[in-house]
Amino acid sequence: MTMHSHPLIRAATPQDAPILARLIDIAGEGIPNWLWSGMAEDGQSALELGTERARRDTGGFSWRNALVAERDGDIAAMMLGYEITAPSDANLAATPDMPEAFRPFIELEHRSVGSFYVNALATLPGRRGYGLGSKLLRAAEDKAAAAGIRQMSIQAYEQNTGAVRLYERLGYAIADARPVLLHPCQPYYDGRIVLMLKDI
Repeated sequence: MTMHSHPLIRAATPQDAPILARLIDIAGEGIPNWLWSGMAEDGQSALELGTERARRDTGGFSWRNALVAERDGDIAAMMLGYEITAPSDANLAATPDMPEAFRPFIELEHRSVGSFYVNALATLPGRRGYGLGSKLLRAAEDKAAAAGIRQMSIQAYEQNTGAVRLYERLGYAIADARPVLLHPCQPYYDGRIVLMLKDI
């Protein structure tokens, strides 16, 4: 019988950037990889660009905004989150060339001003079923409370019933929703994107 150590939750470091990029792509169900592919320079892979972006000190997708869960000495999961401070600070890079399909996410972010926004939560395949997502969300709440933030926010595809059930079990409730808008990498073709909030 294999013995497993208790998971260690810690702040991410710049050295974690490669695994953070992989996990953000898992959380985004392939959408980040699709975006990075369009931004990458000649000879640069999508994941290399994602790693470069994760290594930055600034921006929403930065190692500074991530917590990781280590299991048996290796990173198995991560949470990326930050406070949404103002409507003008869209955090999802709402630029003119941003795909229209991202508009619902940005609109729901604007509905979340003043909250600690969990932008991404992901566990590596083969490392699921150990409660790492729950532990990371609780650690995110502790981080938010320490900063004086009194509300958590998270978005999910309504059809991702496993994620929605997890968030509901941890005290989140649906507060708003937008219809899914199609784009080439969309994992779900109809239904809604839901905003879930929790007071802490």
